[in-house]
Amino acid sequence: MPFIRSAVKRGTTPKQKQAIVDGIHQALVESIGMPTDELFNLVSEYEPENFFYDRRFNGISRSDSLVVIEITMRRGRSDAMKKALYANIATNLEKLGGISPKDVFIFTHENDYSDWSVGNGLFAMTIAQQRGSDS
Repeated sequence: MPFIRSAVKRGTTPKQKQAIVDGIHQALVESIGMPTDELFNLVSEYEPENFFYDRRFNGISRSDSLVVIEITMRRGRSDAMKKALYANIATNLEKLGGISPKDVFIFTHENDYSDWSVGNGLFAMTIAQQRGSDS
């Protein structure tokens, strides 16, 4: 179950935020086989005067509307899967939200089931890949 944090410039419209969430989610489903019901994306806005970055880092010309995407997920995806994921996210955000791929900054944090509790205070390691009951 990936957990996503998306940081966008203050003033990003709700429609564009939804396009970002949808584009990331679609890429996760298609690229790493994430189940469609595993949608957890915390979107936050940053004030432009509080976010400093080099607009030409690594030879890429960025605008003042950088979208930063942090993906925390279980360890085990291959480099090829991650490469496809990053490309699909950039493509989807351009297609769905009009965001330049140059303005999409992505990084991942990987950990193990023992690092998660996803509800009811349960240690995720004991319930990995099982569907719970709310009864």
